[in-house]
Amino acid sequence: MHKLSASFVLAYHGCDRVVGEKLLQNEPFLYSQNDYDWLGEGIYFWEANPMRGLEFAREVAQREPDRVIEPFVVGAILDLGLCLDLTTSAGLQMAREAFDQLTNLYSAAQESLPQNRPDKFLHPLDCAVINNLHRIRATTSQPPVDTVKGIFQEPPQLYPGSAFMRKNHIQIAVRNTDCIKGVFRVPDNHLDLKS
Repeated sequence: MHKLSASFVLAYHGCDRVVGEKLLQNEPFLYSQNDYDWLGEGIYFWEANPMRGLEFAREVAQREPDRVIEPFVVGAILDLGLCLDLTTSAGLQMAREAFDQLTNLYSAAQESLPQNRPDKFLHPLDCAVINNLHRIRATTSQPPVDTVKGIFQEPPQLYPGSAFMRKNHIQIAVRNTDCIKGVFRVPDNHLDLKS
């Protein structure tokens, strides 16, 4: 947990155009509360990657045509605030401790832990761990986390034998909406891979 990074980042939120236009008119973002969201509950953004935000909206449009009719992406200026940064050793250690505690809770209840399904991009175990970390902080009177940040390596491989994946990205889940300092329309040239 830290405030060590540069405070402001540009991030991008993939959505339907109607939703995006409302966001640009200062309507509030909605929290994602799916039990499979890998960074837990929050408003999801792609850091410095407007194309991935738009690609995500296109993927949702193919899977759920009623949810996204016209893929769109909105830019946002985020202040990470108190960030659970899963790209750092300290952040990863906190997540590991939350996992250990969650394992004990499930064991005491004689229940099985949720299982991730990375093949389907479903992460109920990761979601439960991160949400448990937030519960631990709340019950021990620690300040709440404003944002959660993680690196997501999303297949397929960039080229045969590569450790790089075609859809690698840094994702941010905003839990405190005060961290969203502004939204902006993404310029068309930011959505062109040749730019």
